[in-house]
Amino acid sequence: MEVSGDAGVPESGEIRTLKPCLLRRNHSREQHGVAASCLEDLRSKACDILAIDKSLTPVTLVLAEDGTIVDDDDYFLCLPSNTKFVALANNEKWAYNNSDGGTAWISQESFDVDETDRGAGLKWKNVARQLKEDLSSIILLSEEDLQMLVDAPCADLAQELLQSCATVQQLQHTLQQVLDQREEVRQSKQLLQLYLEALEKEGSLLSKQEESKAALGEEADAVDTGISRETSSDVTLASHILTALREKPAPELSLSSQDLELVTREDPKALAVALNWDIRKTETVQEACERELALRLQQMQSLHSLRSISARKASPPGERQNPKRAKQEPT
Repeated sequence: MEVSGDAGVPESGEIRTLKPCLLRRNHSREQHGVAASCLEDLRSKACDILAIDKSLTPVTLVLAEDGTIVDDDDYFLCLPSNTKFVALANNEKWAYNNSDGGTAWISQESFDVDETDRGAGLKWKNVARQLKEDLSSIILLSEEDLQMLVDAPCADLAQELLQSCATVQQLQHTLQQVLDQREEVRQSKQLLQLYLEALEKEGSLLSKQEESKAALGEEADAVDTGISRETSSDVTLASHILTALREKPAPELSLSSQDLELVTREDPKALAVALNWDIRKTETVQEACERELALRLQQMQSLHSLRSISARKASPPGERQNPKRAKQEPT
């Protein structure tokens, strides 16, 4: 279905395709189907259909799944048909609503399961789109993101990446190898840590050092107590990052590059209080995260360099020739 020329939509003579969308108000289960040619057209129809008072404008459109604000026409055109939008009037805040979209006859239990599956499917699709835009971003993905791509249905992933099933199977096999290598490194570090602990227990010369460490530990505890719990509130890391730092033997292998950068920027004292660690262990983990981040960035730069070299080799021979020099006029 196509439409031409309307106020605020396309200019006269320009033809744009209508995109079917689903609209609802915040905290409402009632949905309305509309077709719009652009974001401004959808916003205008939302005011009319949902009876939003003009005094409550401007209206903000967000995705019903996760509350992402949609304010760019190009992004709007990239969204699939029948995408669900929530219209927020004035200063309203998006709130998740288990709207069943007209399937109220389904039991609430089965609907919750469907919402969970849909959310998981949407997450791996977002990771796949990121990978399609830049293949080198695979280095920056966390183990959770890599595992989602490995577990994703091969046919669906192939459709999302616009690749053949054979290519996607090879990609998933490679991703599984990356996960296995990270697990091997983690186990190796864990074994090395156990070996060092055994050597420390067997060393007869370490008894005096242990006594001094105990004294220093009491002083450190007193200092940490004096710092108070307000220091821990300064830590801005998300809960999943703190959990990985506490529980994973080699947390730098489990975190994404963005998470690694956040860990390296944290104040060691505040992070030590938040994790209930001593300052030396905290600094060691931060150094490991910094090394892993530098390694991933170096790998990305290498991939970009190889891509540039391949692009130059693939260009036509005529484009690589040097321009002819201009003839010099006789003096």
